[in-house]
Amino acid sequence: MRRSSLVATALSAVVVLAILAPSPVLAQAAAGRASGAQPAAHKVAPDGKKILTLADYGPWKRITSAAISDNGAWMTYTFTPNDGDDTLFVKSLDREQIYTEPTGTVPTGRGARGAPGGGGGGAGGAPQFSDNSQWMAYFVNPPAAAKGRGGRGTAPGRRGGNGDTALKADSAANRDTNTARHLELLNLATGAKYDVPNASGFQFAAGSEWLAIKMNGAPADTSHHGTDLLLRRLATGATQNIGNVNEYDFDDAGKMLAYTVDAADKLGNGAYVIKLATGETRVLDSRPMEYAGLAWRDSSTSLAVLRGEKPKNMEQRENVLLAWPDAATSAAVQWDDANVAKGFVLSEYAAPKWSKDGTRIFLGVKEQEDVPPKSSEPQANLDVWHWKDTELQSQQMIQINQLRHATFASAFTLANRRFVQLADSSIKTVTTTDDGRWAVGGDPTPYEYDYSEGQPSRADYYRINTATGERTLIAKHVLQTMGASPDSKWFLYLADQHVMAYDLVTGKTVNVDAATGRSFINTDNDQAGEKPIWGVAGWPKDGRSVLLYDKYDIWSLPLDGSKGRDLTDGAGAAAEVQLRVADLTPSARGARGGRFGGAPAAAIDLSKAQPLTAYGEWTKKSGYWEMPAGGGKPAPLLWEDKMIGQVQKAKHADRVIFTEQTFREFPDYWASNAKFATPRKVTDANPQIADYAWGSRVLINYTNSAGRKLQGTLTLPADYQPGKKYPMLVYIYEILSNTHHAFSMPVYDDRPHMSEYASDGYLMFEPDIVYETGKPGSSALDCVTAAVNKVIALGYADPEHIGLQGHSWGGYESSYILTQTSMFKAVVTGAPLTDLISMYGELYKQSGSWNGGILQTSQGRMGANVTPWNATALYESQSPVFNVTKITTPFMILQGTADGAVDWDQGLEFYNAARTNGKKVIWLSYPDEPHHLAKTPNQKDFQIRMKQFFDHYLKGAPAPDWMTNGLAQVHKGAPIH
Repeated sequence: MRRSSLVATALSAVVVLAILAPSPVLAQAAAGRASGAQPAAHKVAPDGKKILTLADYGPWKRITSAAISDNGAWMTYTFTPNDGDDTLFVKSLDREQIYTEPTGTVPTGRGARGAPGGGGGGAGGAPQFSDNSQWMAYFVNPPAAAKGRGGRGTAPGRRGGNGDTALKADSAANRDTNTARHLELLNLATGAKYDVPNASGFQFAAGSEWLAIKMNGAPADTSHHGTDLLLRRLATGATQNIGNVNEYDFDDAGKMLAYTVDAADKLGNGAYVIKLATGETRVLDSRPMEYAGLAWRDSSTSLAVLRGEKPKNMEQRENVLLAWPDAATSAAVQWDDANVAKGFVLSEYAAPKWSKDGTRIFLGVKEQEDVPPKSSEPQANLDVWHWKDTELQSQQMIQINQLRHATFASAFTLANRRFVQLADSSIKTVTTTDDGRWAVGGDPTPYEYDYSEGQPSRADYYRINTATGERTLIAKHVLQTMGASPDSKWFLYLADQHVMAYDLVTGKTVNVDAATGRSFINTDNDQAGEKPIWGVAGWPKDGRSVLLYDKYDIWSLPLDGSKGRDLTDGAGAAAEVQLRVADLTPSARGARGGRFGGAPAAAIDLSKAQPLTAYGEWTKKSGYWEMPAGGGKPAPLLWEDKMIGQVQKAKHADRVIFTEQTFREFPDYWASNAKFATPRKVTDANPQIADYAWGSRVLINYTNSAGRKLQGTLTLPADYQPGKKYPMLVYIYEILSNTHHAFSMPVYDDRPHMSEYASDGYLMFEPDIVYETGKPGSSALDCVTAAVNKVIALGYADPEHIGLQGHSWGGYESSYILTQTSMFKAVVTGAPLTDLISMYGELYKQSGSWNGGILQTSQGRMGANVTPWNATALYESQSPVFNVTKITTPFMILQGTADGAVDWDQGLEFYNAARTNGKKVIWLSYPDEPHHLAKTPNQKDFQIRMKQFFDHYLKGAPAPDWMTNGLAQVHKGAPIH
């Protein structure tokens, strides 16, 4: 239900809508026309351009998996159409050269250094450049038709000539006969390609001399986990096959490959390392046992692994830690679980993790259990919900695998062979500092049954010495923490609306904002719980201060508690532009994360100029500015009346790629130097936009009844004529004006698309909503009606033809507004909360958690300790279902029966209440669908019916039969007329 008001989150939400690839189906008839009929001729706008309809959605493409090579010479990206196959592009940024590969489908995001055992950076399928920028590896899926998906159309074919080099397969037969996903390795200089059928993952070695490729095993073989591993020397193509490999990983220097063997009958099981220069293989340890958790230490040749087996009739494997200070030469340091607390074992569920200096290894321990006895008698199927449960049974059901694999963090010091358990049943999770000397953990047990804030989430925080296990109290009753500094000395948390810094070495606590006399609390956050700070910008390299954000600027606050300084000299506040530190540092090959938390962000060198992101609160302009070395007024580098984002910098070159978008401009990628000078467009995913009538946007300023300045973004019809009044559809959630420059991507889902409605003569309006505690519905009513009245007063909207739509929390708001005003002539409410009292006692089924916390202090905003028992009248006043008798507007409800966020019964209650009271209500209930419709046929069906509903009530179009007479079960599946 939650949607942040921050621009970054708004952009993320827009990107999610644009990137999620819906399942393809056979193309459906044009919006609202009978299924199976030929599409009608395109409606044409007065300017001769086509009016966008659902039937046009198929070819529209999202750009996924964009990445830039380390030398900045190449970029890769994938075009993913709504219907049809994906196409991977590898494009030179310096020459007219591009490689294309149909069906090169990959998930969003660039491959990071992979965890052992799964295949490194390519385990998930993301394309990845080698670090010398001479190679690229990626996965290719079979065409949609071969997978039985149908209806997605045909991907663009391979092109030749004119600088467009087609990828050449080593074996045409392999391409023609293999219908499973396969790996392709591309030589960027020559275009030559090496195909590997049935690969599951891959990893380049640092230095790009080697590539390891993990193969899939036989589907029916469950006796062991090892499969073939291909080790390919990239310069020569020489390939070695290593059998029965389970886990594998290159060291950071790319000089050695470590791997474990898991073979049938455990024959040859062990841990091995290959010296890549010579090919020499060293057997580190070999026994008929299982090996797990292979772990190199960063920038070293230190290696660790667990070896163990399950004792008879016991549930957990009993493991031994093996650690080699130098995997090339040294003997193993061995430590077994005999010294672990009685009844516990070292667990393979927590991979070993080295401290940065190599003095400690962090591990996990788990309680040993007997294998439950088997019975031939039928067993009861029972869940015992008990008042002492700190986590509801429903949460435990969702988290069952996580709970079964949960371990307690521990530390082993190599020098004195001392083992210390850091976590336990009271402090279940700890985070180690970057140097491994300290850990910090929270004990929530004193507050487990305190529901005054909705649900227990506070804790008493402790510093834990990883060498001795000694615990020292940092602070009690803490809700919000902000992590440790990169130098491992400071830990930040919030207390009484002040930022506190705890010195992990001395135990001293400093209030870092008191002397400055300025609050860094985000007062724009109108939820009813403890308000967070605007954010931590980072930690300077000198270790003497911490950087915090206020609403607009960046502050340096000394860690000795003295007065801080506004690093950006008030430039953000003066222009009402939100300035934030931009980390353009390319991602490293991947910090070796792990069970106990990854390393903090790198320290900021304030002796150098710093790039900043910039966002105009009221203008909606965005881009990048630069703060001079040492601080001072920043100057714009790229500052446009657009939404700028998705920046990536080449690791070894002065080049970045980024996107620009507006309502009329698709977020294609651009390339420039790191100062954003002379940018040039790289991609052109949807040139067909020029063929369609497309709207435009203006910002609307208004105030609510409390005088709060607010904004909304108004989409004007494609044929907009000043002075003419248009039908208008209002779409609501919380803060939406920050989507002013978001491109309206035609995509199958369960929302009204601004591009389609504007193309067909509608105004589309998205106003901001702010809230008063205890009055979420009333607040929405106040802000939305004020916004709509402003649009009417400005002469845009026809007041007799205005509709309203919202989904989830927007569904709640639209349902409540429906009961309070006749301003809207038609309302569509999706997955709505309608009865706050019954909702309070229900579950958020996606997580299994209780909804009470959401309603009290989170999105519901009813107030801390404000419950249906002590504020019954308030809950009823804010519930649509208790106000149903006031409805005067025809409305339609959308809900999936498998909704895991807002229970299907919420829609049922509202429908029955409205129907019983004689209201014009239609409920579109989609079996087995979640909170947002997931099946493409249902998405299309709903978009057609929603458009027909609004066209009838707002534009006077004839009502289809299903709207007039309903649809009996015996006619279910009939075409939409």
